Amino acid sequence: MNQLQRIVALADGVLGRDVVGVYLHGSAVLGGLRPASDLDVLLVARRSPAERERSALLGGLLGISGAGAAEGDVARPVELAVVVQSEVRPWRYPPVCDFLYGEWLRADYEAGGVPRPEPMPDLALLITTVLAGDRPLAGPPPARVLDPVPHADLVRASLAGLPGLLDDLEDDTRNVLLTLARIWSTLATGRIRPKDTAADWALARLPPEHRPVLAHARRLYLDCRYSEESWSGELRSRVRPHADRVLAEIARLSPGSGPH
Repeated sequence: MNQLQRIVALADGVLGRDVVGVYLHGSAVLGGLRPASDLDVLLVARRSPAERERSALLGGLLGISGAGAAEGDVARPVELAVVVQSEVRPWRYPPVCDFLYGEWLRADYEAGGVPRPEPMPDLALLITTVLAGDRPLAGPPPARVLDPVPHADLVRASLAGLPGLLDDLEDDTRNVLLTLARIWSTLATGRIRPKDTAADWALARLPPEHRPVLAHARRLYLDCRYSEESWSGELRSRVRPHADRVLAEIARLSPGSGPH
């Protein structure tokens, strides 16, 4: 049984008939899995999981995802978001994520933390990619389960994530730069592109001095695991000026910035 089958079986075993649908999204749907890509999954439920169900979901995911997979398994990190259908249909902003699992939170989970419901603007982008990808792992097509997200809320969600994104610029450079390029592209065109094609879009619009940093991030994304990532001193010195340039483009397209 592969990871996706195990996730579906876990959801069915914990929530049973209260699972509306399970949907693959992210890199696997937008442009193909890359060496460091997560498996991104959205679970739509009829109700919020009870405490024992949260613990069961968490325990199962700790054993399926990344470092927790059985010895000998080749396992990608899993990011699983659970939403209650009535919280996102009819659509409203900010949406609430009822349960979120990600490998970056593993230490908190292993110390006893359990995911709780909280507002998550990023769900606007996630649901949009689920609808565009149309890849049910269980349940009906996503268009029968989820409402489309207005463009204005895609913009709001993109901008809401910027402060946290910039906090990670030094430690997660490739992903931050690629995500900034995708935000710029989304605000300009209304489309959510795969990270590499968002980078292509941005590279065509950047002045020459700001291209090398993003081109390197794109190469890393396509070819390298995080453990293989490296940045020269020269490229590293250009990261912040590049980010500032893209942020200026994002600000120019943001609501309230005046005529574009």
